Amino acid sequence: METQATLNVTSSTFRDGQTIPQRAVFDQFGCTGQNESPDITWSPGPPGTKSYAVTIYDPDAPTTVGFVHWIVFDIPAETTSLAAGAGSKKDAGVHATQGFTDYGFSRYGGPCPPPGDPAHHYHLTVWALDLEKLGVDDTTTYAKFRFIIRGHVLAKGEIVGLYASPAG
Repeated sequence: METQATLNVTSSTFRDGQTIPQRAVFDQFGCTGQNESPDITWSPGPPGTKSYAVTIYDPDAPTTVGFVHWIVFDIPAETTSLAAGAGSKKDAGVHATQGFTDYGFSRYGGPCPPPGDPAHHYHLTVWALDLEKLGVDDTTTYAKFRFIIRGHVLAKGEIVGLYASPAG
């Protein structure tokens, strides 16, 4: 099934095309943010939506495959927002599951591009799915997540935040 609708995604932490603030930046590897996941609000999915998922992906990371900063899935269909800091709670505060990021843990990990890189683009995407549960756990990677949701995306929407680390 192809995506048939667009979700309206917003955050008070950053607006589409704007810089991600320090409070959402990673707090290790030389980055000095507070690693607080952004708040997110989205419009309700189309009829048939049984759950949502949220991902944050940086295609600009110098890894040849980008870098995954957050995966949350099995978000109940009646939920249309996540609070700031939800990424530090095991269930994201809404009885959901957080998948395995490229930092090597199952929670939010903020931006932390190499010093001197131009601003990276952080795609915060909300997915409306026709599955109530994906049937996987917190060891689920982005690649596995994307494979499982193939044919189950009813709608999606995204905002893109920008961030560049201060030059070293």
